[in-house]
Amino acid sequence: MALSSYVLIAVAIAAALVLLQPRLLRAGWWRAVVTPLASIIGSGFLVAGPILSHVAGKWAFIAMLVLCGMGYLFGSAVRYNIVHIEPKLKHTPSRRVAVLEQLSGLALAFAYFVSVAYYLNLFSAFALRGFGITSEIWIKSVTSAVLLVLSIAGATGGLRAFERIETLAVGLKLAVIAGLLVALAQLDGASLIGGTLSIPTIDHAAGWDELRVVLGLVVLVQGFETSRYLGAEHGPRVRVRTMVIAQVIATGIYVAFIVLATPYFGVGLKAEGGETAIIDLLAPLGLAVAPALIIAALASQLSAAVADLNGSGGLLIESLGKWLSLKWGYAVTIIVALVITWTANIYEIISYASRAFVAYYALQSLQALMTAWFKGDNRNKWRVGLFGGSLFLALATLVFAQAASV
Repeated sequence: MALSSYVLIAVAIAAALVLLQPRLLRAGWWRAVVTPLASIIGSGFLVAGPILSHVAGKWAFIAMLVLCGMGYLFGSAVRYNIVHIEPKLKHTPSRRVAVLEQLSGLALAFAYFVSVAYYLNLFSAFALRGFGITSEIWIKSVTSAVLLVLSIAGATGGLRAFERIETLAVGLKLAVIAGLLVALAQLDGASLIGGTLSIPTIDHAAGWDELRVVLGLVVLVQGFETSRYLGAEHGPRVRVRTMVIAQVIATGIYVAFIVLATPYFGVGLKAEGGETAIIDLLAPLGLAVAPALIIAALASQLSAAVADLNGSGGLLIESLGKWLSLKWGYAVTIIVALVITWTANIYEIISYASRAFVAYYALQSLQALMTAWFKGDNRNKWRVGLFGGSLFLALATLVFAQAASV
């Protein structure tokens, strides 16, 4: 087994021993950081390398920086609303604030519909990859079966059993990522010393077409908005601060990974098996890569899907409680996820999910923009410009983004 495999295993085990300490898991500040962090780098870490290598070639790290910058800009609006809108919601908010919040809730619920399909398609792809199966029909069939299991669990109150794996999944995922980064650094360093390190030249769409595909990948950095919904556990200032910390750490992880992985970029996306292309991309690290990625992907994608299934149900109840029960909220999510699974490929699902989350960010940006505008003091002029830019970027993404194609 290659030295990099031993490095991966050793670092991953050491990181897991730290990340899964009971004292750390019970720490409120850690949960406030790790909840958005795990969401941001969850599924995105599994697909970012192969997709961005196909879209931007050796400039993939620039595309990743653009995406992280977009995420931070949208996050600024969400953070502003945590501080300035949430207190109003506890009393009697104005009609404008109430309507925008209700629309935001519905937009985020729909985004969760799509993300459930996204997570479970990745879950199925990695599960089947362990058996050497990459057929799209098999992936969709397994995804459908898992969706039906989750629908029954939701109707019978059995989702709690799946929720219990979340804490383990987060620690496991972060530990594997730490192992991969250090192993890549070791392999790149050895190649550099040996004079064999090179950056491949990859043909890819340039200019406007390239930018449109990058805009359709916002879902890779989505997840920071989960801080908005941790109000029962943490105060506004804590959530604002920890969201920033999570986004900064995620940016560092993503950019470091893309830079370190660039020497191993392939020639393009596959018509079948593209969901698990990271296994092939990181094959130079040795035999430990495939099982490590498969285990982390299975745990993290299932827990993420359950979290978003709960999130969509809760948001639907919050917005449409008069007409919908929680069980029917789960049912709606499952039905939409099934339709998306069977009518789109993974790259289209990623683009749909990006648009859905960007619709939520657009509404949050509009909420922040109007609140800052009506405050009317000089200190808010720069915020008006910031949130106006965030809203413009969100609308441009909704109009111009397109899916990556094989």
